Amino acid sequence: MEKTLVPKAVLFDAYGTLFDVYSVALAAGQLFPGAGDKLAQLWRDKQIEYTHLISMSAQAGLHYRPFWDITRDALRWSAERLGLKLTQAAEDRLMNQYRHLSAFPENHEVLRALHERGVRAGILSNGDPEMLAVAVKSAGFAEWLNPVLSVHPVRQFKTAPAAYQLGPDALGLPARDILFVSSNGWDAIGATWFGYTTLWVNRSGAPLERLGTEPTRTGSNLRAVLNFFPFSKDVS
Repeated sequence: MEKTLVPKAVLFDAYGTLFDVYSVALAAGQLFPGAGDKLAQLWRDKQIEYTHLISMSAQAGLHYRPFWDITRDALRWSAERLGLKLTQAAEDRLMNQYRHLSAFPENHEVLRALHERGVRAGILSNGDPEMLAVAVKSAGFAEWLNPVLSVHPVRQFKTAPAAYQLGPDALGLPARDILFVSSNGWDAIGATWFGYTTLWVNRSGAPLERLGTEPTRTGSNLRAVLNFFPFSKDVS
C-alpha cells in the first residue's frame, strides 16, 4: 500500500456513507408495490441535484433551504414523476423513515475501533442539525462521533468550499490532516479538491468520476478507514 500521511482525525459524510439512504425502499415498496426501489433512487438523485443547484447559484445563501425541506421537496417531485399518489400520510411515513435510516452493518465495528485507538471521529454533512441528531442517536453512534457538523450555519451545501471549511475550523487542523470519508463519488472528489485526505467508500463498484482527480484511497466498505492507521491490519 502506498505511504500516505497518517490523519489526525476522521470526518464522515452521513447520508450514503454512515446511513443507507436506500433503506427507505422497503417502506416505499409497501406504500407503492413494485415502485419502492425506483422511488428511493429517484428521490436520492433529486435531493442531491437540488443541493448542487443551490450551491452553484451566485446567491447560494439566498436560495439555501434546510436539507430536511429539500428532502421533502425531492420526495414530492419524485412521486409525481413516477405517477404515484403521495398522500399526506404516505409522505409523513417516508419522511419519518428518512429520519431513522438504517446504518451499514460494519459501521459500529469501525467507529468503535477508531474510538479504542484514540482517533477522533465526527460528521460533516449536508443534513441540518436536527436531522443529524436524530439519525446519530437512532443508530447508536452518539458516543463515537464528535463533532457532528452541519452545513446549516454557512447556508451552502457540499461541494462549496465554505461547507468543507467547517471541518478544519472545528477540529483546529489543516484539511490534509483530516481524513474525509464519503461513499458519494462527487463528495470524495470535492473534498480532495479542497485539500482533505480522502477515502471514497465505493460500495457499488461504480467507476471513478472522470474529472482528472482521484481520492487518496478507495475502499469497498467502511472498514477501509482503519487502513489509514499504521497499527491497523484490517483490509477493505
